[in-house]
Amino acid sequence: MGLLGLANSSSLINLNVASSTSSLRPSLPSLFPSLSSFRIQPLSAGNKKFVALVQNLDRNLDKELLSEPMESDKDESQGGLNLGLYPPLDPYDSGFLKVSDLHSIYYEQSGNPSGHPVVFLHGGPGGGTAPSNRRFFDPEFYRIILFDQRGAGKSVPHACLEHNTTWDLVTDIEKLREHLKIPEWQVFGGSWGSTLALTYSQSHPDKVTGLVLRGIFLLRKKEIDWFYEGGAAAIFPDGRAQSKSCHVFGLDTAWEPFRDLIPEDERGSFVNAYSKRLNSADMEIRYAAARAWTKWEMMTAYLIPSEESIKRGDDDMFSLAFARIENHYFINKGFFPSDSYLLDNVDKIRHINTTIVQGRYDVCCPMMSAWDLHKAWPEAEFKIVRDAGHSANERGITAELVAANERLKNIIRNKS
Repeated sequence: MGLLGLANSSSLINLNVASSTSSLRPSLPSLFPSLSSFRIQPLSAGNKKFVALVQNLDRNLDKELLSEPMESDKDESQGGLNLGLYPPLDPYDSGFLKVSDLHSIYYEQSGNPSGHPVVFLHGGPGGGTAPSNRRFFDPEFYRIILFDQRGAGKSVPHACLEHNTTWDLVTDIEKLREHLKIPEWQVFGGSWGSTLALTYSQSHPDKVTGLVLRGIFLLRKKEIDWFYEGGAAAIFPDGRAQSKSCHVFGLDTAWEPFRDLIPEDERGSFVNAYSKRLNSADMEIRYAAARAWTKWEMMTAYLIPSEESIKRGDDDMFSLAFARIENHYFINKGFFPSDSYLLDNVDKIRHINTTIVQGRYDVCCPMMSAWDLHKAWPEAEFKIVRDAGHSANERGITAELVAANERLKNIIRNKS
């Protein structure tokens, strides 16, 4: 029961309102202030005033969930820690590091050149970095290092799968650390970045001063099956609208376009079927598959879908690297020797100060993985954001990530 969706200003679809709202009202306003003055009333589908009211409510909810914390946000319950993103900043250094005969990776440094080093590990694999990634860190304290993994972002060759494995990336991180003459550093990673952060830290625990992990992805078969073989489709079954009345929050694409690109006789494994198309000699077939693959993930990354995020699927350069490299890693099971490899090796990093941040309603990397990691590693601080999905750009997740960096900053300061 509840608000299922709006079509447009003149039509209303599947709007079922509970006759009693007593169980609804105590919880929603605490999450969304715009609901505090909202009263649900029985109504007819032709009530245009109600349509306008709920459309305004949708916009307000969107702003409250997706707006980033103000730069001055502090939480006294967390010792007055800053919870807001830091102001935008430019790199003071950037370049390319040749890591193999084939691959060169783009890297950049920002913040304090004499500060405590932190390396940001982006998601995907294949997602690349963005200028906003610098803003999770105090630029006066941290020396902030971002780099694009093999084939992603500005790294070359673009979207290349050759000599592109998890273990190649771990080696690249070490080569970058040595190139920048950094003895040890803090590691920050979300989604696939959490996978890579765990793998790197387990391989080089003596080089890691602290870990911040978000949207835990352990690259197990059940996680891949959940997202790509129909599990997440139970939450996002939407297809392209059959009519204008099948339109939710202004967005009309999710599982069905991803599914429908593949003929029915190949749907036993969507990951395998997409691999065939993402590696086709026909570039138009590659691009079509890449767009569908990327839009499926972008559609599901936020609790309230983000139009800006979904539009990234229309960028052929981005989506080709994102889809091809992700699929390549998933087909190869992350290049891990066993399905439980990362959990089996937690003892190697148990001593490292770590915060795990997880959105309760993360559809891309559901909370079962973060929970499994928490049970294997109870020493790590575990933060569940109750009103968030997967994206680091959702307000509650952003706040916890910044706060985690602030706590590690204070630990380092207290040691010096």
